[in-house]
Amino acid sequence: MRRFYKDAAIVPGDAGFEIQLDGRPVRTPARALLSLPNAALAQAVAEEWRRQGDSIDPRAMPFTGLANAAIDQIAPAREAFAAGVARYAETDLLCYRAEGPDRLVARQAAAWNPLLDWARTRYDVTFRVTQGIIHIAQPPETLERLATTVAAFDPFTLAGLSTLVTLSGSLVCGLAVVDGAHDPEAVWAAAEIDEAWQVEQWGEDAEAAARTALRREQFSTNCAFCALTRA
Repeated sequence: MRRFYKDAAIVPGDAGFEIQLDGRPVRTPARALLSLPNAALAQAVAEEWRRQGDSIDPRAMPFTGLANAAIDQIAPAREAFAAGVARYAETDLLCYRAEGPDRLVARQAAAWNPLLDWARTRYDVTFRVTQGIIHIAQPPETLERLATTVAAFDPFTLAGLSTLVTLSGSLVCGLAVVDGAHDPEAVWAAAEIDEAWQVEQWGEDAEAAARTALRREQFSTNCAFCALTRA
């Protein structure tokens, strides 16, 4: 689509901060107003529109895409969406450890134990940890408390959290980022330990490296989006 506006502006509205293009409100794909919950996030979204060249490239507007998803897809079914995100606690990556070799086991413990320890303290929960990939049931009270935590998030935070959780395979990793308790780069490195180990052992081809780079970029983008929703 060719660019049809000169500038993007932020206008306070009844439900937040609206984005307007040359005085006309921007609407989501479902025709709702593109309204952001705070000025910081609105500024980031407006800047995406300002940076567009002669043509509008949605791929260069990830914050706008996440905001659209929050408004059109998550807000109308927030409880069900939150429940789907919370279910990752049932099979959280951090609870499934390698049986060997010892170096990998130690590497996982060094990165994953502090994240689980944080979650235990932050949410007053316990986790069952196992070796291998056979499912181990987590305590029902842990699942309930984490589900309650996720259910309390607004649609915009849920939009970012959802991608963090699916990319990492860990609800704990996603919550640690949203809470601001751990450095996002360290959380990403922790989530990628198994993949990094395989690369160290067998090498990595260009296609796999490109996929990893894309996933890392998506993770960073969603970290930034979550930070803005909490600004």
